[in-house]
Amino acid sequence: MDGRLADVAATSVNRKCPALTGSARKLKDNAADWHNLLLRWEKLNEEGFVLAGNIVNMRQPLSQDAQQLLADGSALSPWQQTGVAVELLQAECCKLQEVVDRMVAVVTKMQRLMTSQRGVEELEAFQCRAAGRTVPLFHGWSTKDFGDSCGLLLESFSQEVSLRQLILQEVAHTQDPDLSLVYLSCWLHQPFTCPQTRLSLEALLLETGHRPL
Repeated sequence: MDGRLADVAATSVNRKCPALTGSARKLKDNAADWHNLLLRWEKLNEEGFVLAGNIVNMRQPLSQDAQQLLADGSALSPWQQTGVAVELLQAECCKLQEVVDRMVAVVTKMQRLMTSQRGVEELEAFQCRAAGRTVPLFHGWSTKDFGDSCGLLLESFSQEVSLRQLILQEVAHTQDPDLSLVYLSCWLHQPFTCPQTRLSLEALLLETGHRPL
């Protein structure tokens, strides 16, 4: 996400505010958690992009060396001839696996936030019955609006983490330089986090008071 998100007051100061209780307190805390998770995601995304780039840069010379050794009729496997480089490549792949695992953990926490959001909606439905809430918890959003916004965020990052799992499986094996660049571009530009996804987070922060109106 944009580095300017770092100025959001999603800290213990917010959480200690005595003015909010019940569902409002829960939704505001959840909004802070969404913000923090997306900051963590962006940091991991940058770290993973560097590792994926290292893998692509290491993989291409290995592929060229393998083709040359085969053309020369070497008795040893090209990968045996380039054993040190392969070990380095494997080490980078392991690091990338660790990053992807941490990204999966971030999305798992997002799923828990979504479960919490659904719990707030169910509680409100029980308390308010068919009439629904007459006074908004914050500025104007209904509880369902919060759910819709969080649902969009979860869907986007669930797709993004699936994409990274695919890139992890393929990036060290492709011999096509153009395809490697496609993988790197997809990792960097996050095609499933459209502008609407970013706006949803900003709107969530505005509605809950983490951003000034």
